[in-house]
Amino acid sequence: MWQENPERKFALIIEDEPAIGRACQRILTAEGFEVDIAGDGLIAKEFISKKSYDLCLSDIRLPKMNGMELYRHIEQEYPGLTQKVIFTTGDLLSKDTRKFLKESERPFLLKPFTPEQLRSVVKEF
Repeated sequence: MWQENPERKFALIIEDEPAIGRACQRILTAEGFEVDIAGDGLIAKEFISKKSYDLCLSDIRLPKMNGMELYRHIEQEYPGLTQKVIFTTGDLLSKDTRKFLKESERPFLLKPFTPEQLRSVVKEF
């Protein structure tokens, strides 16, 4: 399944708060992406196994499989996708979260973030 299609850009939003997921979907759609939304890491894992994504916007704190666990899965199974992941988090107080973000060297947005902040980080891709 993992085929690149240069005519379309696909984004996966992994977010357990529906309002945030929908807001991100509207922004990314306006930026030219076709968007899928997964409410937890396990659903995201399933989506990733079936489609090639140009961007993954993942919350770190998720039910069932958190963003850190999902990223480790991506590193193992789809290493090319790691460079397309952007994290979101409201939890920079956690030592584990800070350590993970530093080690992954991936961009992240601190919640609450603005539409402009999301557009800006996405345009860097």
